[in-house]
Amino acid sequence: MKQMEKRAAFTMIELVMVIVILGVVAMISTDIISKMYQGYIRSQIVSELQQKTELTLDQIAKRLQYRIKSTVIAKDSTATGTFKKLSSDQNNTFDMLEWIGYDNESFLGEFNNTIGAGAFSPGWSGFVDVRDSNRTHVSTPGSTLLFAERTIMALSNGDVNMSDPTNDYPALIFKKQEHSATVRSLGLHPTINEHNDTYRVSRFSNNILAFEEATIAGLEKIVYEQYYLAWSAYAIVPEPSVRPDDFNLTLRYNYQPWHNERFDDANTISVLLAEHVSTFRFTQTGNIISIKLCIQDGNRTGTPIGFCKEKAIF
Repeated sequence: MKQMEKRAAFTMIELVMVIVILGVVAMISTDIISKMYQGYIRSQIVSELQQKTELTLDQIAKRLQYRIKSTVIAKDSTATGTFKKLSSDQNNTFDMLEWIGYDNESFLGEFNNTIGAGAFSPGWSGFVDVRDSNRTHVSTPGSTLLFAERTIMALSNGDVNMSDPTNDYPALIFKKQEHSATVRSLGLHPTINEHNDTYRVSRFSNNILAFEEATIAGLEKIVYEQYYLAWSAYAIVPEPSVRPDDFNLTLRYNYQPWHNERFDDANTISVLLAEHVSTFRFTQTGNIISIKLCIQDGNRTGTPIGFCKEKAIF
């Protein structure tokens, strides 16, 4: 008889071992792929948060760049009467910034169809001819106040008009007075309606601003050589939320404290700057304001992810 040939085959133990090994490899591969995907998602979220944080800081910086420096106020949005002028001893108990900004758009001027250094005429020059000024008006040579009026009307949606007494007037702030001005005299006090250092003005002619009040709080006006023209105050306000480390940040503007208007009035314009903000801190050293902003992802992945950035504003 012929001897039967033996055929090679897997034993049950070998099959079990192969299945176990394949299972382990599959688990490792799945874990690696999952971690790679999570890492990709995380990097995308961090990149997105970085862009949002930088964009928000840029928006804040552009507004603060044209602030009247001594008017910057730190406030507690949850306590109406708690405020102070921003300074280097800021103790991080305040969460809101407020200031008066000068009208940079019309200050830059318009093209007057000439060539050379004087091709752009400013809407307001910032200079006063004290010899031709008194307690009723200021003469501001080099100004084109009609252009300033049109620009302010456009920016304020028609709420501020230099020629119409039925609308709000812009304010003139003398540079020499701004350094001694107080929260109360600027009109920024939350409960007291005074504005001794912010003068309501109208356009009498193309280079003359008329004071709309003969006296303020019984005080005569003193005319100085340089001034700012302002049509709005600004406020960066954290919106109330359930969690103190997750709130929205808004910009409020188009309100005039020299007309007893406040940042939280119904007609004040509110613009959303950022959502899911966890930190908004600020300090001032000299004339430099430092802001720290942190934005988080709203816990989209189940694990909180955030990005922080600081910016100095001159």
